[in-house]
Amino acid sequence: MKSFIKRAIPDSWRRRVHEGKRTHMCAAMKRIAARGGLDIGTVIDVGASDGRWSAQAMQYLPACDYVLVEANPHHRPALEAFCADHPRSRFVMAAASDRAGTVRFDASEPFGGKAGAEVGAAGLEVEAVRLDDVVSAGDGPFAIKLDTHGHEVPILDGAARCLGDAALVIIETYGFRIAPEALLFHEMVALMRERGFGVADMSDPLWRPGDRMFWQVDLYFQPLSRSEFSRATYV
Repeated sequence: MKSFIKRAIPDSWRRRVHEGKRTHMCAAMKRIAARGGLDIGTVIDVGASDGRWSAQAMQYLPACDYVLVEANPHHRPALEAFCADHPRSRFVMAAASDRAGTVRFDASEPFGGKAGAEVGAAGLEVEAVRLDDVVSAGDGPFAIKLDTHGHEVPILDGAARCLGDAALVIIETYGFRIAPEALLFHEMVALMRERGFGVADMSDPLWRPGDRMFWQVDLYFQPLSRSEFSRATYV
Protein backbone atom coordinates (compact mmCIF):
# COMPACT_ATOMS: atom_id res chain seq x y z
CA MET A 1 0.00 0.00 0.00
CA LYS A 2 2.77 2.46 0.87
CA SER A 3 4.46 1.96 -2.49
CA PHE A 4 1.20 2.73 -4.29
CA ILE A 5 0.67 5.87 -2.24
CA LYS A 6 4.11 7.17 -3.17
CA ARG A 7 3.30 6.71 -6.85
CA ALA A 8 -0.28 8.00 -6.77
CA ILE A 9 -0.27 11.03 -4.51
CA PRO A 10 2.47 13.01 -6.26
CA ASP A 11 0.72 12.64 -9.64
CA SER A 12 -2.63 13.73 -8.26
CA TRP A 13 -1.12 16.67 -6.44
CA ARG A 14 0.79 17.77 -9.50
CA ARG A 15 -2.47 17.90 -11.41
CA ARG A 16 -4.02 20.04 -8.69
CA VAL A 17 -1.00 22.35 -8.55
CA HIS A 18 -1.38 23.14 -12.25
CA GLU A 19 -5.14 23.65 -12.07
CA GLY A 20 -6.55 27.12 -12.25
CA LYS A 21 -9.37 27.76 -9.83
CA ARG A 22 -10.67 24.85 -7.82
CA THR A 23 -14.14 25.33 -9.26
CA HIS A 24 -15.73 22.64 -7.08
CA MET A 25 -14.42 24.40 -3.97
CA CYS A 26 -15.72 27.73 -5.24
CA ALA A 27 -19.18 26.25 -5.85
CA ALA A 28 -19.30 24.76 -2.35
CA MET A 29 -18.22 28.02 -0.73
CA LYS A 30 -20.80 29.91 -2.78
CA ARG A 31 -23.57 27.57 -1.57
CA ILE A 32 -22.45 27.83 2.05
CA ALA A 33 -22.13 31.61 1.95
CA ALA A 34 -25.57 31.94 0.32
CA ARG A 35 -27.25 30.18 3.26
CA GLY A 36 -26.13 32.99 5.54
CA GLY A 37 -25.28 32.91 9.21
CA LEU A 38 -21.58 32.47 8.48
CA ASP A 39 -20.03 34.91 10.94
CA ILE A 40 -16.29 34.21 10.66
CA GLY A 41 -13.60 36.19 12.45
CA THR A 42 -10.53 34.12 11.53
CA VAL A 43 -9.82 31.49 8.88
CA ILE A 44 -7.19 28.92 9.89
CA ASP A 45 -5.69 27.30 6.79
CA VAL A 46 -3.74 24.19 7.82
CA GLY A 47 -1.60 22.71 5.09
CA ALA A 48 -1.60 26.12 3.47
CA SER A 49 1.22 25.39 0.98
CA ASP A 50 1.72 28.66 -0.94
CA GLY A 51 -1.58 30.25 0.11
CA ARG A 52 -3.62 29.38 -2.96
CA TRP A 53 -6.58 27.96 -1.00
CA SER A 54 -6.74 31.04 1.22
CA ALA A 55 -6.62 33.28 -1.84
CA GLN A 56 -9.75 31.63 -3.18
CA ALA A 57 -11.49 31.53 0.20
CA MET A 58 -11.07 35.31 0.43
CA GLN A 59 -13.61 35.65 -2.38
CA TYR A 60 -16.27 34.29 -0.02
CA LEU A 61 -14.82 35.22 3.38
CA PRO A 62 -13.26 38.62 2.63
CA ALA A 63 -13.65 40.37 5.98
CA CYS A 64 -11.63 37.84 8.00
CA ASP A 65 -8.16 37.46 9.39
CA TYR A 66 -6.22 34.53 7.93
CA VAL A 67 -3.70 32.30 9.72
CA LEU A 68 -1.83 30.02 7.33
CA VAL A 69 -0.13 27.03 8.96
CA GLU A 70 2.44 25.16 6.88
CA ALA A 71 5.29 22.81 7.85
CA ASN A 72 7.18 22.52 4.57
CA PRO A 73 9.99 25.12 4.39
CA HIS A 74 9.71 24.99 0.60
CA HIS A 75 6.71 27.32 0.86
CA ARG A 76 8.22 29.98 3.14
CA PRO A 77 9.09 32.46 0.34
CA ALA A 78 5.62 32.15 -1.20
CA LEU A 79 3.95 32.59 2.19
CA GLU A 80 6.05 35.65 2.95
CA ALA A 81 4.96 37.15 -0.36
CA PHE A 82 1.32 36.16 0.20
CA CYS A 83 1.17 37.78 3.64
CA ALA A 84 2.90 40.90 2.33
CA ASP A 85 0.14 41.20 -0.27
CA HIS A 86 -2.66 40.44 2.22
CA PRO A 87 -2.24 42.57 5.35
CA ARG A 88 -4.88 40.65 7.35
CA SER A 89 -2.97 37.39 7.00
CA ARG A 90 -0.01 35.83 8.79
CA PHE A 91 1.69 32.47 8.57
CA VAL A 92 3.02 29.98 11.08
CA MET A 93 5.88 27.79 9.86
CA ALA A 94 5.04 24.61 11.78
CA ALA A 95 3.04 21.39 11.69
CA ALA A 96 -0.30 21.49 13.47
CA SER A 97 -0.67 18.66 15.98
CA ASP A 98 -2.02 17.75 19.42
CA ARG A 99 0.91 19.15 21.38
CA ALA A 100 3.63 21.75 21.13
CA GLY A 101 7.17 20.60 20.47
CA THR A 102 8.53 18.91 17.38
CA VAL A 103 7.27 16.30 14.93
CA ARG A 104 8.68 14.50 11.91
CA PHE A 105 7.47 15.80 8.56
CA ASP A 106 7.80 14.26 5.11
CA ALA A 107 8.74 17.22 2.90
CA SER A 108 9.67 15.20 -0.19
CA GLU A 109 6.59 16.42 -2.11
CA PRO A 110 5.85 20.16 -1.76
CA PHE A 111 2.09 19.62 -2.17
CA GLY A 112 1.87 16.21 -0.51
CA GLY A 113 3.70 16.56 2.81
CA LYS A 114 2.63 14.81 5.97
CA ALA A 115 3.48 14.93 9.67
CA GLY A 116 3.51 11.96 12.03
CA ALA A 117 5.64 9.50 13.93
CA GLU A 118 5.57 7.00 11.06
CA VAL A 119 7.48 9.43 8.84
CA GLY A 120 10.67 8.31 10.58
CA ALA A 121 14.21 9.61 10.44
CA ALA A 122 14.00 10.38 6.72
CA GLY A 123 11.65 13.27 7.45
CA LEU A 124 12.48 16.74 8.67
CA GLU A 125 12.11 17.58 12.34
CA VAL A 126 9.82 20.61 12.39
CA GLU A 127 8.08 22.65 15.04
CA ALA A 128 4.68 21.34 16.14
CA VAL A 129 1.91 23.65 17.37
CA ARG A 130 -1.62 23.31 18.68
CA LEU A 131 -4.18 25.38 16.80
CA ASP A 132 -5.53 26.47 20.18
CA ASP A 133 -2.13 28.11 20.78
CA VAL A 134 -1.80 29.99 17.48
CA VAL A 135 -5.07 31.94 17.80
CA SER A 136 -6.81 33.62 20.72
CA ALA A 137 -10.35 33.03 21.93
CA GLY A 138 -11.32 36.51 20.78
CA ASP A 139 -10.25 35.75 17.21
CA GLY A 140 -13.30 33.59 16.50
CA PRO A 141 -15.66 32.45 15.24
CA PHE A 142 -13.37 30.26 13.18
CA ALA A 143 -13.32 28.57 9.82
CA ILE A 144 -10.77 25.74 9.84
CA LYS A 145 -9.43 23.98 6.77
CA LEU A 146 -7.31 20.81 7.02
CA ASP A 147 -5.33 19.51 4.05
CA THR A 148 -3.06 17.29 6.10
CA HIS A 149 -2.89 13.81 4.52
CA GLY A 150 -3.92 11.60 7.41
CA HIS A 151 -2.77 13.69 10.39
CA GLU A 152 -6.23 15.12 11.04
CA VAL A 153 -7.08 13.53 14.42
CA PRO A 154 -4.05 14.92 16.29
CA ILE A 155 -4.78 18.34 14.80
CA LEU A 156 -8.41 18.22 15.91
CA ASP A 157 -7.31 17.06 19.36
CA GLY A 158 -5.13 20.16 19.60
CA ALA A 159 -7.98 22.43 18.52
CA ALA A 160 -10.71 21.74 21.08
CA ARG A 161 -11.23 25.42 21.89
CA CYS A 162 -11.19 26.43 18.23
CA LEU A 163 -13.73 23.74 17.37
CA GLY A 164 -15.96 25.00 20.17
CA ASP A 165 -16.17 28.32 18.31
CA ALA A 166 -16.02 27.06 14.73
CA ALA A 167 -18.69 27.91 12.17
CA LEU A 168 -17.10 25.93 9.34
CA VAL A 169 -14.57 23.07 9.22
CA ILE A 170 -13.28 21.80 5.87
CA ILE A 171 -11.37 18.51 5.92
CA GLU A 172 -9.79 16.55 3.10
CA THR A 173 -10.92 12.98 3.78
CA TYR A 174 -9.92 9.69 2.19
CA GLY A 175 -11.26 6.40 0.88
CA PHE A 176 -8.10 4.55 1.89
CA ARG A 177 -6.16 4.52 5.15
CA ILE A 178 -3.19 6.47 3.87
CA ALA A 179 -1.49 6.58 7.28
CA PRO A 180 -1.80 4.48 10.45
CA GLU A 181 -3.81 7.17 12.28
CA ALA A 182 -5.79 8.36 9.23
CA LEU A 183 -9.57 8.06 9.28
CA LEU A 184 -11.62 6.90 6.32
CA PHE A 185 -14.13 9.48 5.16
CA HIS A 186 -17.10 7.82 6.91
CA GLU A 187 -15.08 7.57 10.13
CA MET A 188 -14.31 11.27 9.92
CA VAL A 189 -18.00 12.01 9.47
CA ALA A 190 -18.76 10.00 12.62
CA LEU A 191 -15.98 11.69 14.62
CA MET A 192 -17.09 15.16 13.63
CA ARG A 193 -20.68 14.32 14.45
CA GLU A 194 -19.56 13.31 17.94
CA ARG A 195 -17.93 16.73 18.18
CA GLY A 196 -21.10 18.53 17.12
CA PHE A 197 -20.70 18.95 13.36
CA GLY A 198 -22.59 17.58 10.37
CA VAL A 199 -21.72 17.50 6.68
CA ALA A 200 -23.12 20.55 4.91
CA ASP A 201 -21.34 20.19 1.56
CA MET A 202 -18.50 18.52 -0.32
CA SER A 203 -16.13 19.34 -3.17
CA ASP A 204 -13.12 18.27 -5.20
CA PRO A 205 -13.56 14.49 -5.33
CA LEU A 206 -10.48 12.70 -6.63
CA TRP A 207 -10.20 9.24 -8.15
CA ARG A 208 -7.08 7.09 -8.18
CA PRO A 209 -5.61 7.27 -11.70
CA GLY A 210 -4.72 3.59 -12.11
CA ASP A 211 -8.09 1.98 -11.35
CA ARG A 212 -10.42 5.02 -10.91
CA MET A 213 -11.24 4.07 -7.32
CA PHE A 214 -12.49 6.91 -5.11
CA TRP A 215 -9.45 8.43 -3.37
CA GLN A 216 -10.45 11.59 -1.51
CA VAL A 217 -13.02 14.35 -1.12
CA ASP A 218 -13.23 17.63 0.78
CA LEU A 219 -16.06 17.62 3.33
CA TYR A 220 -17.55 20.84 4.70
CA PHE A 221 -18.78 20.56 8.29
CA GLN A 222 -21.01 23.01 10.11
CA PRO A 223 -22.42 22.93 13.65
CA LEU A 224 -25.37 20.61 14.15
CA SER A 225 -27.04 23.48 15.99
CA ARG A 226 -27.77 25.16 12.65
CA SER A 227 -31.45 25.08 11.77
CA GLU A 228 -30.81 23.33 8.44
CA PHE A 229 -29.87 20.11 10.25
CA SER A 230 -33.21 20.00 12.06
CA ARG A 231 -35.15 19.57 8.80
CA ALA A 232 -35.05 16.04 7.36
CA THR A 233 -37.14 16.69 4.27
CA TYR A 234 -35.81 17.09 0.72
CA VAL A 235 -37.55 20.43 0.03
